Amino acid sequence: MPTHTMRAVRLHEHGGPEVLRDDEVPIPEPGPGEVLVRVRAVGVNPPDWYLRDGLTNIPPETRPKFDLPVIPGTDVSGVVEAVAADVENFSTGDEVFGLLRFPSFDGSAYAEYVAAPASDLAHKPTGIDHIHAAGAPMALLTAWQFLIELGHDHPSPFQAARHRPVPLDPDTTVLVNGAAGGVGHFALQLAKWKGAHVIAVASGAHESFLRELGADEFIDYTKGRPEELVHDVDLVLDAVGGRNSNRFLRTLKRGGALFPVFFGEYDDEETARLGVTVSGTQVRSNGAQLAELGRLLDSGTVHVAIDSTFPLADARAAHERAARGHIQGKIVLTVA
Repeated sequence: MPTHTMRAVRLHEHGGPEVLRDDEVPIPEPGPGEVLVRVRAVGVNPPDWYLRDGLTNIPPETRPKFDLPVIPGTDVSGVVEAVAADVENFSTGDEVFGLLRFPSFDGSAYAEYVAAPASDLAHKPTGIDHIHAAGAPMALLTAWQFLIELGHDHPSPFQAARHRPVPLDPDTTVLVNGAAGGVGHFALQLAKWKGAHVIAVASGAHESFLRELGADEFIDYTKGRPEELVHDVDLVLDAVGGRNSNRFLRTLKRGGALFPVFFGEYDDEETARLGVTVSGTQVRSNGAQLAELGRLLDSGTVHVAIDSTFPLADARAAHERAARGHIQGKIVLTVA
């Protein structure tokens, strides 16, 4: 172990990007079932800025508990530095990536070292670097758990029924709203991998990017309303979600489904009248699924697009970039 302290970005209070502070803190000790990871890159995700804001957008009864100061972040790629005695599938020197401890806010990823549950990690694909690997875990697992395989039995805080993915094949038409962002660009690629016909919705600047990823059709939402232009879709994956998501219900055929990634308001009578389903889930850490996804990343079947990178100490600038929106792929923090 080099020194006993490390650099980490912490929140001591809630607020805008300016509350992210570069601190010196003790290096964590891995507990049972954990490995200590020397972090090389950290993915930036919406829950990072929700936490920074104080989770004001989450209903109080579903808010996870946490204490300040807190190290935000969940997505890491790095190298195993030390291994607890009971961990068998990782060794010192292994390159790993993972979504840590989600949906809790105890990931503590904005740091030079992190103690990570071995069950949340997978071996990093050799075909991609740490920056691209760090961009994958949360967003790619979200797309996978929504579209392909849920992989757990935990109830969602947002709905009583268990989420069930819709079978995707060449006879399926999928509309992805917010297709250029983290979850969206992965959802597009997974649907194409299954052979589906994909309609991508984003702003015009992203058209060539999304067509390169395999979009069959593109709608620039600044020029036309998808709910007026598209009909008879089997599945809408709405990576934007929220209040206006219900406008996509009218793009669906009877028997179709709307999967909002961030839950919104839906009228049960309207969905019943239209004969459609609205369903979502909350992404959960899953090292076994990430190992499966690692094979798709290694083979180039799924690509991680990087919007921008910032040094860890400049996490504030990364959050300012996120706040400007129109992100193409993922924002990643690099650790020297």
